[in-house]
Amino acid sequence: MTSTHNQRLTLLREVLKREGLDGFIVPRADEHLGEYVPANAERLAWLTGFTGSAGLAVVLADKAAVFSDGRYTLALERETDAELWERRHIIEDRPEDWVRTNARGKCIGYDPWLMSPDALKRFTDVEMMPVAFNPIDEIWADRPAPPLAPAVQHGEEFAGEAAAAKRARLAAGLRAAGQDAAILTDPSSLAWLFNIRGADLEFCPFALGYALLYADGTARIFMAGEKITPELRAHLGADVSLAERGDLPAALAALADKTVRYDPASTPVWFETALRMAGAKIAEAPDPVALPRACKNAVEQDGTRAAHLRDGVAVTKFLAWLSATKGETELSAAEKLLACRTGGEYFKGESFPAISGAGEDGAIIHYRVTPETDRPIKPNEVYLIDSGGQYLDGTTDITRTLWTGPDAAPPEIKANVTRVLAGHIALARAVFPEGVAGGHLDAFARQELWRAGLDYDHGTGHGVGSYLSVHEGPAGISRAAKPVPLAVGMILSDEPGYYLPGAYGVRLENLVLVQPAEFPGALKKFLRFETLTLVPFDRALIDPSLLSADALAWLNDYHARVEQALSPHLETGVKTWLHAACAPL
Repeated sequence: MTSTHNQRLTLLREVLKREGLDGFIVPRADEHLGEYVPANAERLAWLTGFTGSAGLAVVLADKAAVFSDGRYTLALERETDAELWERRHIIEDRPEDWVRTNARGKCIGYDPWLMSPDALKRFTDVEMMPVAFNPIDEIWADRPAPPLAPAVQHGEEFAGEAAAAKRARLAAGLRAAGQDAAILTDPSSLAWLFNIRGADLEFCPFALGYALLYADGTARIFMAGEKITPELRAHLGADVSLAERGDLPAALAALADKTVRYDPASTPVWFETALRMAGAKIAEAPDPVALPRACKNAVEQDGTRAAHLRDGVAVTKFLAWLSATKGETELSAAEKLLACRTGGEYFKGESFPAISGAGEDGAIIHYRVTPETDRPIKPNEVYLIDSGGQYLDGTTDITRTLWTGPDAAPPEIKANVTRVLAGHIALARAVFPEGVAGGHLDAFARQELWRAGLDYDHGTGHGVGSYLSVHEGPAGISRAAKPVPLAVGMILSDEPGYYLPGAYGVRLENLVLVQPAEFPGALKKFLRFETLTLVPFDRALIDPSLLSADALAWLNDYHARVEQALSPHLETGVKTWLHAACAPL
């Protein structure tokens, strides 16, 4: 690794010197600024060796740094060479501060397709220079080709609303705001608005492209022609025209003197530059699809309940198997879990690479097992399995932390797991008024850990799509999340954790659905969470004496509901295991 990445860094610096640049910023992003990117956009991993889903590198002539958040602190240490890269926490040691300290007055290059205006404006005291070509693409000799999987229709029986109706609804919002058009660059926005899906990414059913939505309800999609089938053309209808990505400059030039909605937080800065050159009037506002997409309609809500039932059956079969099986490894366990899901109705694949971490590997928050890192799941240790499925009617994400036995778990480990469970239950039971954002609720999940001087370095919850991305905006449950009020129909994760480096990790995750909370005579509307996930927690790691009476009652009620829902779908042996796993504490 050292020599290869040293050579790549040397080649990049040679290109920068030739182009008169003092440095270059390498985000972990593609031209849609998404979390999940195709292989040809994995520039950060190619250059540094770091394979996490969030990060950024800054390369100067004499030094370089790679940044990521607390989920990947240990991964940075494992995957990057300390002689080449300074490893930095992206929140505690921000890239813009590092650049200001190390490159003040310098000229730093960036790819305008890979950064948003909001990301760009954080870099001050340096000259930020857009490049006409990405220098990494020049030196990446065996760079994969861009994905060209066909886009396909997503049936209204799953979407719950016709694409034309969605366009009309959003177009009315544009007209009310005095906007003539909106730019859409997020593939999940295209997927939702046009009721299409694709296979351009491994874990997200996206067809990569861009779109313009006009105030009259018509639209234009910019997508490689190889993705467009006759069936898709028929589905989109006459009000949606199709063009290649190369037609974007002319389409934006045609918006001269028009008011165009543009999200500076999630849209590549290239679009802002093109609009200004065209003489368009830019209306900065969030992606108009983001909030409607997040608020699932009744069909989507019923679909995700059905998906979670099937997923619960699959995960429970896996847990019963694991409890009776010895000699497995992290990789073989993850493969077994995938096999349990495969073949289920509407199952299309994993929603992300399973995080299968035993012992010390469980303390790596976004650990991804490989043949090189695979290790046995040993007796008497903690095993963490975080996984999810993509179904045509819903997306799942679940984490369980298990004790492998056969001896009893040490009291300290049980206490820490129970503190995490107490936080999980506190959030699941939360009732709150309309207008409350996820950041306001984050402390619910941390309170018992905080009482013991413990914490975790990641958000408590993220939004989840409906057969879309397992990480979906705009809402989240985190102190770092945007202050977006939670609303009926949003699906979020509830996943507090605790991680002791070199020893074990704990995370307990269910998905929850925001629902109305009925209070007769209340002067304002309140909301609550409906728990969607149906899988038992490991009794071997729970100390009921550390749970309040209300929390214990919730846990016993949850386990009773899990058993009632899953048992009819299980064979006798697994049903027996589930009955014991769901026994009251």
